[in-house]
Amino acid sequence: MRVDQPLLRRSAPLSLQCGYEENQPLVIIVDDDAAVREALSELILSTGFQSTSFASTRELLDADILDSPGCLILDVRMPGASGLHLQSHLAEKGISKPIIFLTGHGDIPMTVQAMKAGAVDFLTKPVRDQTLLDAITAAIAMDAERRAEAAVAERNIKRLETLTQREREVLHEVAHGRLNKQIAFDLGISEVTVKLHRSNVMHKMEAASIGELIRAWETLPAQMRQAGAR
Repeated sequence: MRVDQPLLRRSAPLSLQCGYEENQPLVIIVDDDAAVREALSELILSTGFQSTSFASTRELLDADILDSPGCLILDVRMPGASGLHLQSHLAEKGISKPIIFLTGHGDIPMTVQAMKAGAVDFLTKPVRDQTLLDAITAAIAMDAERRAEAAVAERNIKRLETLTQREREVLHEVAHGRLNKQIAFDLGISEVTVKLHRSNVMHKMEAASIGELIRAWETLPAQMRQAGAR
């Protein structure tokens, strides 16, 4: 199958797709060419992935499904906002959904711009099925990894919020390799008190070792790590 060829069966709207599951990866296609949308949808569905398609970036944004796991396949040149504009818009909103560009009008500057902005791949039509499916697989794996990292960070943020201010200060010092006696001197408290606070930190952060505690610390947003300092 070549994705630049029209097919008879159109992709159903997201709400009508048979077997659609909210937590399963969804490949979102945005292309103003109906034949391309049909061919892409057919290929993706035939491999077991879920898909839905839109004729413009505006239709996609109005659908409010960008929080779903999966990836985007975008044309570059479309009526209204282009695929590159959508990529920029998502970056500004802090949405790091993996993007594959698939276009018949690409050039080197476009490719460089897209890839510098974090695109998974920049493919030209017609494209080999396996080449596209490899890109989709890589994009979905990337999204799964990002979501797993975000879940770990969110869990550790919630645990951090249970610490007292002094415990956060001790955590900050421990994470920077400071010894108990150094922490005690810096904070103006006894070494025994430092050990008590460190024990509480380990318990609240659910860390079995200092190494595990430091790994949890490193998943926290930078501003939260800085907030732990005196």
